[in-house]
Amino acid sequence: MKNIWIVTWFTLKEAMARKVFIFFFILSLLAIIITGLIFLLSSSVDINAFGMKNMPYDNPVTMIEMMIISPLTSLCLLLAIFSTASFVPIMLEKGNIDLLLSKPVSRDQLLWGKFFGGILVVLLNIAFLVIGVWLIISIKFSSWNFAFLNIIITVVFTFAVLYSLMILFGVLTKSSTPGMMVTYFVFIILSPLLFAAKDKFYGMIASSLVKTIIDIFYYIIPKTSELLGTITNDLVSGKSIENYQPILTSLAFLILTMGISISVFRKKDF
Repeated sequence: MKNIWIVTWFTLKEAMARKVFIFFFILSLLAIIITGLIFLLSSSVDINAFGMKNMPYDNPVTMIEMMIISPLTSLCLLLAIFSTASFVPIMLEKGNIDLLLSKPVSRDQLLWGKFFGGILVVLLNIAFLVIGVWLIISIKFSSWNFAFLNIIITVVFTFAVLYSLMILFGVLTKSSTPGMMVTYFVFIILSPLLFAAKDKFYGMIASSLVKTIIDIFYYIIPKTSELLGTITNDLVSGKSIENYQPILTSLAFLILTMGISISVFRKKDF
């Protein structure tokens, strides 16, 4: 465990050296400053102006928080995928991997360290962004919804699932591009498309074969849309989660993907 933590810390330092962490921090800080300028320096803000009808939150302040933070966290995830995709490929470069394997650290520990290191980079920045926005709006409206902070968990978990896919492609190809492209495809296109097909159009499909294909892909592919949508809304609203299937199947995907990555990494010759 100590070796994993060392590699994790080294990955964080690597992100700082490559300005990844600092870039994230600056973007988050700018978002917090802009939010502060809009809310704290305004003498009054009309909550009704935000349009609260047919919204999934009882507390209008929570609605405002989600309207601000949802696009920001989605943007952060897109940037996180781009910024962390090279962590494993760089590690596997000739010279880097030779040096690391000469140390008293196993290949499993190296890969887990890179995994947790990438997550730590994103966790620190997402937490800074969410807590900053939450504090500003909570102070402005004197309404403290601590359940809103659960969005940190759902966003970081979503990234962890996607990051495991990038690690797999990083190990297989020693390149950041394939993993980044596949991850973007899953996050932006495939997961939302499967969710829509399952939730909105499933009853309209007459072919049992097409339904079977949709079901297979739906349960295999990470449920990023549900994690950042329904699950997040339930947690932020202080409600209990009605359906744990998106969490469990996404977690199974993460475990399976990391297991394959470790298995392949063990057998590679360097």
